[in-house]
Amino acid sequence: MTEITQAVLLAAGNGLRMRPLTDHTPKPLLKLGHRALLDHALDRLAEAGVQRVVVNAHWQAEQIAAHLAARQEPPATLVRPEADLLDTGGAVAAALAEGLLGAGAFYVANSDSVWLDGPRPALRRLAAALDGSVDGVILVHRTFLVQADVGAGDFFLDRRGAPRRREEREVAPYIYAGVTVATPALFAGFGAGRFSMNQVWDRALAAGRLGAVVHDGLWFHLSRPEDLAEAEHALTAQVTGATT
Repeated sequence: MTEITQAVLLAAGNGLRMRPLTDHTPKPLLKLGHRALLDHALDRLAEAGVQRVVVNAHWQAEQIAAHLAARQEPPATLVRPEADLLDTGGAVAAALAEGLLGAGAFYVANSDSVWLDGPRPALRRLAAALDGSVDGVILVHRTFLVQADVGAGDFFLDRRGAPRRREEREVAPYIYAGVTVATPALFAGFGAGRFSMNQVWDRALAAGRLGAVVHDGLWFHLSRPEDLAEAEHALTAQVTGATT
């Protein structure tokens, strides 16, 4: 299995759908189970052996920088402020172009992705699926298990586990769960500027170079205040067990 020690944590969004909670607080610093959302993601990355994480920031970036400076647990973090939002793909491409991720594989995680591992840690399963036949692997979750508005889902998987996009008027059984393991090849040819990870995935999908792993634990979709409240209720009721 590929040993992965680098990661990008995407924390630059404006969190508009989380208003009013994000009027003065960046979404990654909202609390779930008395712990900031970005800390949940950093904890999982550290458990998987990640040593260094590039964290992009935009809305209330100084709050995120101060929070990370006060954090004493691993992994080490480097804040990369964005004066102008680069979107998810552009943020990763910029970190690669600046030499912040090295030449090997790395994780890309949304800072508001909160997941509880199943029998085997999700990040380890992603790393194991990066077998040379693909340039990246996405983590997906079963749409019907998500207690939030996730629309018609995102992906189908074939018998080999290869993903394809949901087409118009289809209802897909899997939703993207906010975590990817990637190689620099996944971003080859993408220049500087603002673009989405969706563009990166679509090119890899067309070339048969994107894999998927189905999450076998719990995952919270945290888009709106009611989603956060529902997740908090689940933790308080001990439906999910401990998050750390």
